[in-house]
This record gives sequence, C-alpha cells and structure tokens, in this order.
Amino acid sequence: MANDPRRTDDDIDRYILKDAVEEAKAIGREGMQHPSTKPVLIGGAVGAVAGGLLLGAWPIGLAAGAGFMLYKRVRP
Repeated sequence: MANDPRRTDDDIDRYILKDAVEEAKAIGREGMQHPSTKPVLIGGAVGAVAGGLLLGAWPIGLAAGAGFMLYKRVRP
C-alpha cells in the first residue's frame, strides 16, 4: 500500500474508513484464512473481558477491542 498513488503525506488517513470497510469485507469473505481475522477476534475477546470487568458492559468492550485491532491492521 506504500506505492498507492492516491496517498500523499497530507491525506494518508483520508481513506481510513474505506480501507477499514474493505478489510472487514475481506475478513467476512475469507474467514479464518484471512491474516487479519485472528488478531481482530483476539482484540474483541480481550476487549469483551476488559469491558465486562471494568464497565460491566462486555458488548462495548467487544466492539472497542475489535475496532481497535481492525484499525491497527489498516493503519499499523
């Protein structure tokens, strides 16, 4: 992705939502064979445990953990 002509130093995060949606679709299509699936699932599980222990709301933690790991896969 470093040679992507649409990217410059000024607007590198301009396409983050599009890239995240594409990554999520690829995870859905390829399942466990996709390289991002396991880190996103682990992030979601860790977030769910942390959300359950700290906030008492594991769904919020699940979404936050999975979302953070998806972001880290799109923008390392």
